[in-house]
Amino acid sequence: MDSLDATLLPHVHRQVQVKKTSVAADSTSVGLNIHKGKSEILKYNKENINQITIDGETLEDVESFTYLRSIIDEQRGCDADVNARIGKATTAFLQLKYIWNSKQLFNNIEVTIFNIDAKQFYCTGLKLRELSRPSSREYKY
Repeated sequence: MDSLDATLLPHVHRQVQVKKTSVAADSTSVGLNIHKGKSEILKYNKENINQITIDGETLEDVESFTYLRSIIDEQRGCDADVNARIGKATTAFLQLKYIWNSKQLFNNIEVTIFNIDAKQFYCTGLKLRELSRPSSREYKY
């Protein structure tokens, strides 16, 4: 096993240090080592400014990070991730604007384009709402 991602979610600084130390000890006992250069700490409501250490090395405090393709930050949780996904979907729809407004295409082609391109943005990652099969009447211009 080359790498393993793990996330610890304690509420108190003391719990963070205890959990990190415990995970480090358990990992070492089975032959795994924590890569201290790749370990990061994200704090919400920074009441305690003490650093978290493993084997005497201080872990880096970060303002945001990406975990399993989701952006998590210290201010708004996953709002940055949702905003990034909405931005990508908006960009995709704006790129399709000229196709939608084209009088040379038939309506059934427009619906097919919608099903192929736009649905991918709404169906990947966060599933914000179920999309039913659009009728051609809904998308006539």
